[in-house]
Amino acid sequence: MPPPARLAARLIAPLAATLILLLPAIWNRFALLEWDTGGYLARWFEGTLVPSRSTTYGLFLAATAPLQFWPALVLQAAAAVCIIALVLRVHQFPVHRLALPAIVAVLAPITALPWLASVLLTDIFAGLGVLALHVLVCRPDRVSPRERLGLVLFIAFAASTHSATYAVLLALMLVALGASWRNAKLVPRLALPHGVAALALGAGLLLAGNYVVAKQIAWTPGGYGIAFGRMLQDGIVTRYLNDHCPDPRLRLCAYRKTLPLDADEFLWGQSVFDKLGRFKGLGDEMRTIVLGSLRDYPGMQLKTALIATARQLVTVGTGEGINANMWHTYGIIERYTPYDVPAMRAAHQQHNDLNFKPIDAVHVPVAWAAMALLPFVILLGWRNAAFADLAILAAGIALSLLGNAAVCGIISNPHDRYGSRIVWIAAFVVALTTWRIAALARHRFTGLRSSAVSTAAAP
Repeated sequence: MPPPARLAARLIAPLAATLILLLPAIWNRFALLEWDTGGYLARWFEGTLVPSRSTTYGLFLAATAPLQFWPALVLQAAAAVCIIALVLRVHQFPVHRLALPAIVAVLAPITALPWLASVLLTDIFAGLGVLALHVLVCRPDRVSPRERLGLVLFIAFAASTHSATYAVLLALMLVALGASWRNAKLVPRLALPHGVAALALGAGLLLAGNYVVAKQIAWTPGGYGIAFGRMLQDGIVTRYLNDHCPDPRLRLCAYRKTLPLDADEFLWGQSVFDKLGRFKGLGDEMRTIVLGSLRDYPGMQLKTALIATARQLVTVGTGEGINANMWHTYGIIERYTPYDVPAMRAAHQQHNDLNFKPIDAVHVPVAWAAMALLPFVILLGWRNAAFADLAILAAGIALSLLGNAAVCGIISNPHDRYGSRIVWIAAFVVALTTWRIAALARHRFTGLRSSAVSTAAAP
């Protein structure tokens, strides 16, 4: 076969898989938008840092805006396909032309993966970052130096796109360091510097992005403000104000009896938060209350943190925030990338043609079932060497789900979006385990049949 023909044959599978992941955006005729999309896009144009809006992802969006963001979507989908293909290869699954598009086609209707790839949001990088870190740290002998460099760069970018993603990857890296110290066969020590380098580079990318955008060497702001919202909803802020007011340092004392008890209403609705200057005006006061309540009510904080983590773990619906009511994102696009407005207005999403209820009727039970099966995959690998590698992957995924639930639930308050962005990797490892069980059963059946034929043919 001529070289161009061989290249075309090799590209068919990844291109087909990428196309599958882009189907929601193709149907929509424009990138799917979410309420937070505008906040990321505006960073380059406004030159400011705002809470929970990474400048690295904002620069990524701004660079692709002239082409209606399609390069961003293609790169997101292609990254997912590349990481999935790499996981298949390092875990020694058959690499043939149908394997990659087949596994993607299985995941597409039952998980949020294609929706994550088709929306302008950082969420796709949460699960992909976990899988990439697993390959880099746990299976380093099965990747080339070039692939190792690519994984380091990808993990760095993924970590820089959201502080919660960075926190989860950092926690996994710390667990890997501890596991390697206890058992070097479990996590090869030679691979650990690459994981550490990836996270260090991720921090550097974020700091560099913030400097490029706002001329500030600073981390993405907003941690105390977001945590304040969760504590307000759990009643901790009200108790603190009741115990400490009147206090001339706390302007919220005057509003303690009328504060909304919903974090989203307080932070993103029309509330006293706007009147008192939002994150900039109330930043120091929210920090004082957060730290003071941690000191004064440790038992209450622990109880509400555990409840928030448990709630976040099972809050996994697809499509939260992807609707037609996003005046902020629309306004940002109209103001800074007006050349995208005609295509945006023609999209199905802006005509309220999206309904995630039937989708979640499938996605949510699949996600719950996949999470419930992870301990069985780990046990299977402990008892059967043929599944040991998948058990390590399942253990890492289980830890990432717990870490994500803790970080997002405790700090930001439980939301479907935070769960759905990462739970699909649980379904992925369950699918791989099922695939291996079927392959081993088929191999055993073939062996038994051959033995029977040989026995029958013997004189």
